[in-house]
Amino acid sequence: MTARPYDAVLCDVDGVLRHWPAPGPTDLDHVHGLPAGTIAAAAFAPSRLQPAITGEVTDEQWRSAVTTDLADVCGSIDRARSVVTAWSELMPRVDQEVVSLLTRVREVATVALVSNATTRLESDLARQGLNNLADAVVNTSRIGIAKPDPRVCLIAAERVGASVHRCLFIDDTTANVIAAREVGMTALHYRQIEDLQDALSALLATATPHAQGQ
Repeated sequence: MTARPYDAVLCDVDGVLRHWPAPGPTDLDHVHGLPAGTIAAAAFAPSRLQPAITGEVTDEQWRSAVTTDLADVCGSIDRARSVVTAWSELMPRVDQEVVSLLTRVREVATVALVSNATTRLESDLARQGLNNLADAVVNTSRIGIAKPDPRVCLIAAERVGASVHRCLFIDDTTANVIAAREVGMTALHYRQIEDLQDALSALLATATPHAQGQ
């Protein structure tokens, strides 16, 4: 049997496993009569997002602050609450091909999801049936630091009990990939499913015939 090239696969969530819809005529800004990009500008402003993904504030506090920020442009706090409620109910599309690949990987290696996320991540994963996809979830709002801080990679490797040199890190953001490589991980800059299939092919080839047929 061929020796496996990695002991652990560390995979980003949004941009790899899940995908949010691109802006368009049916997006919430348009539906609520707001200028394009209004909600994103408020929610993902660094002064708002960074505290949320490093755990300085909870997901609820983050969304409340976004509501306050949108009150002026929405014309009232009540309308802003309606917009944020609708935005909060959106869920990204799950890439079932990635789900399938990670499920197969768990037959031969440990899998962790590593995400810059708010305190809502775990409940969102459960809501989409993804809570049992990985052996571990490294949510940056639970550890107090966010990618591309290389300590996130080190913590993830520790969580799965693997040497950094035996980890494959997958992310769609260049800075995060660079950080993983700097600590000694093999890292894939994800752009399309074929990238992941190629990166995992050698690892999946080490699966036993029984595992491959499951």
